[in-house]
Amino acid sequence: MCDRISSNVREGILVGCGNPLLDISAVVPLDFLQRYSMNEDDAILAEDRHMPIYGELVEGYRAEFLAGGSVQNSLRIAQWILRQPKVAVFFGCVGEDRYADILKEKASSAGLDVHYQVKRDVPTGTCAVLITGTHRSLCANLAAANNFTIDHLEEPGNKALVENAQYYYISGFFLTVNPPSIMQVAATAHAKQRPFLMNLSAPFISQFYMAPLLAVLPYVDIIFGNEAEAQAFAEAQNWPSGDLREIGKRLVALDKLNPARPRIAILTQGCDPVLLIQQDSVQEFPVTKLAVHEIVDTNGAGDAFVGGFLSQFVQGKSLDVCIRCGNYAAGHIIKNPGCTYSGEPEFVE
Repeated sequence: MCDRISSNVREGILVGCGNPLLDISAVVPLDFLQRYSMNEDDAILAEDRHMPIYGELVEGYRAEFLAGGSVQNSLRIAQWILRQPKVAVFFGCVGEDRYADILKEKASSAGLDVHYQVKRDVPTGTCAVLITGTHRSLCANLAAANNFTIDHLEEPGNKALVENAQYYYISGFFLTVNPPSIMQVAATAHAKQRPFLMNLSAPFISQFYMAPLLAVLPYVDIIFGNEAEAQAFAEAQNWPSGDLREIGKRLVALDKLNPARPRIAILTQGCDPVLLIQQDSVQEFPVTKLAVHEIVDTNGAGDAFVGGFLSQFVQGKSLDVCIRCGNYAAGHIIKNPGCTYSGEPEFVE
């Protein structure tokens, strides 16, 4: 079982900002994707043509409702492994409706300290999770999540929570919502010399939101991504995109405000080894391959990896322990529907 939590883990040590979404998850045939012009393993924002998806899943398929949103998922997994409530604080925007109540109940029961901004005139965001075999495709309707504003972080109680944290994690997805909020949290982390972590999140972020991504990257101490996301970044930068190690080295070498803490890139590649790329080294961390019958749902594996990593990182553990816990968490989540877990964590350092 997990070692005892070290004494330096306190409430509110980790702050995350992201899009709180209620996942509507169902197994669908491949032609369902094709009808909505989607591909297996897509991660896209909903357009008008996608809006019927959510009702169709609820009415025509055995849809499950799961608390979702990338950062909220990662923080829930970190809380599960830490087994200590309110280590992580989460900010995001929801509507004033039943879906928001479900989200808050699920997040709070997982140990998260949630501080949602509430918008009465828009519904809580949803994400269709379309499962085809071992593949999953995501179509997010951000709705209220898209309405997060920086003044929520400037409320005295919330500002104190941000300033009180020692670690900060924000997804690339949040770049589509409110870049000024990201920049404010990043500037706080920089001023206090505390680690700021970020995720490339999806290929479309690099394809369509490169300007705000490049604006925040000088603050980023650790950048996460998978192979498709890293390749999309490389292509948007006109870098050679065939060699993941080379992409990682270039990511690490981009301008950084605090050169005393060189940037680290952590790139996952499914069942192939995780790459830890630092200024002068590239290390591989093997992933335990699962049998096909063990794989229930790959949705949330990337979020779980980050959650496992964060659970050790906030305890001051070494990067290799953090990555091995990330791999443990991702492997566990894949055996469950959505980004959910079962039983007690069994990571052994």
